[in-house]
Amino acid sequence: MSERSERPKGGVALGWAIADGWTITRRTLTHWRMQPGLMLFAWFFPVLMLLMFGGLLGGAMEFPEGESYYELLVPGIFALTMLFGLEGTMTAVTQDKDKGVTDRFRSLPMSSAAVVLGRCMADMLDTIVALAVLAGVGFALGWRWHDGLLSALAAFALLLLLRFALLWVGIYIGLSAKNAQSLTMVQVLVWPVGFLSSAFVATSTMPAWLGTIAQWSPLSATATASRTLFGNPDPSTTTTWIGSHSVLMAIIAPLLLTAIFLPLSAHRYRTLSR
Repeated sequence: MSERSERPKGGVALGWAIADGWTITRRTLTHWRMQPGLMLFAWFFPVLMLLMFGGLLGGAMEFPEGESYYELLVPGIFALTMLFGLEGTMTAVTQDKDKGVTDRFRSLPMSSAAVVLGRCMADMLDTIVALAVLAGVGFALGWRWHDGLLSALAAFALLLLLRFALLWVGIYIGLSAKNAQSLTMVQVLVWPVGFLSSAFVATSTMPAWLGTIAQWSPLSATATASRTLFGNPDPSTTTTWIGSHSVLMAIIAPLLLTAIFLPLSAHRYRTLSR
């Protein structure tokens, strides 16, 4: 029996899981290096969204003197980017499953958590780059954070927490989908879910019934919380309970999503061939 097939149990196994997960991560990073066009598109598509909606809606928005629509929009696009990353996760997981790559990994003497853990680490690294690119463009357009570096880092941490939670949603859907074509409907639904939020406008400007639905979206909670921590304007923070407690909700909602979909993903991965 090989050394890799005699891996210890318990806490030491966590080290093996991380090592195997990093191997899967490097595999994904290698694929990205071989397809730089896809990665550049993924990083700069949010920039296109920012420029497009800033130009389309910016002139119709009224803000106090010295403030611009980008102060509200940039944190919203940050949060929206966390959601749109779901599509790439779902597609990659489903493609690996359809091509038999996932089954091949499951047959190897490696940690059973390595495949999903490696996908998670790779996508989180991708998200950090996307946020850095978007923040740089935001700075060029005049967006700033106003409450200090620590508060800004807390805002970025909440954004990454949302992305981490949505990763498990994407992994579960990707493992559950019959094939890549069946993901089309889910991918289409990502867009209305994203727009039904405070990403582009404050929920306080919407009709009451629509604003109530939008403000309870985890995306809205993170967008509003990040604006609060960045020191950017958002009327929703003073007009609704969830707006005034946005930081708390931006922590609770992703943790709840993770608590639901991480175990579901692990179970789905273990029973994949059944």
